[in-house]
Amino acid sequence: MILDRVVSREPLTEHDGRSGATLERVVLDDGTRLIVKSADPNNDITMVATGNVDRELRLFATGALARLDGGVGHPIVDVWREGDQVVTVMRDLGDTIPGWSRVLDRGEVERVVRGLASMHRVFLGSPPADLCPLETRLSLLGRDSMASVPGGLGGELPAAITHGWDCFSSLVPADVSAAVFAVHRDPGALAEALRGTGPSTLCHADLWPVNLALEPEQVTLLDWAIATEAPPVLDLEIYLTGSSSHVTCSRDEVIELFRAASPSCSDEALALGLFAGLCDMAWNKALDATEHEDPTQRATAAADLAWWVTQGQAGLALL
Repeated sequence: MILDRVVSREPLTEHDGRSGATLERVVLDDGTRLIVKSADPNNDITMVATGNVDRELRLFATGALARLDGGVGHPIVDVWREGDQVVTVMRDLGDTIPGWSRVLDRGEVERVVRGLASMHRVFLGSPPADLCPLETRLSLLGRDSMASVPGGLGGELPAAITHGWDCFSSLVPADVSAAVFAVHRDPGALAEALRGTGPSTLCHADLWPVNLALEPEQVTLLDWAIATEAPPVLDLEIYLTGSSSHVTCSRDEVIELFRAASPSCSDEALALGLFAGLCDMAWNKALDATEHEDPTQRATAAADLAWWVTQGQAGLALL
């Protein structure tokens, strides 16, 4: 086993993950640096909320991740079960991960969306087994889903999300909040409408700055725990919700880049996808717009929320 060759270990206590997994950096006897992630399906908020499926292990073990090509890849060296734990060993990507500290320029954003498009093409119409159902992903961060999380799991995150949705309902038109909360209760209609726009594929479905690396030869995607079977637009809306303040491009420019790389992204798919984005992350925009300590950040978040509400209303009109 590869970890038998470890000569030093260093816990990573300041990482950006919120799921509950633990990380450590290890060094092998030949100097190779690796990251080891340990996650208990019963104590990992994303795994519990999506059915306790060890999705990353299955995607690696079945060879699905080995099919990635065209400039997008994964960092996994090996993954296995160890008692109740799922242990994932990854290449140490270091400062190639932008995280929250670096802003990507237009060329880098184009690399990301082209990499996504290449992944979507590989699996279009034939996604791997055991992916997160679209319905589950659409309601993952909803009030109802967070209310069902066992006490203590996810730390302060479930309560913050629930409070964010309360802020949301006080900031947006009543018909918009009612429609979003209806999706949280029953995402079936939105999922059906999205599937009606074209074939589903493998979507990473968690594409935030902390979950990608810009290596010289490829864009590398980390953390496949909630990889989802969905139309390609799902990855666009998740990238937009999580990365808009960490890129030099406007949202409209990111959308144009994505549509140029993914010509099958119709106007209908885009509108529905952006409504899905409102249902996914508007809690965060509303929370910042209401309670962020920096007035400038509050104003920015309020403008962000207004943009998402406008886009979401266009998608809502299609349901």
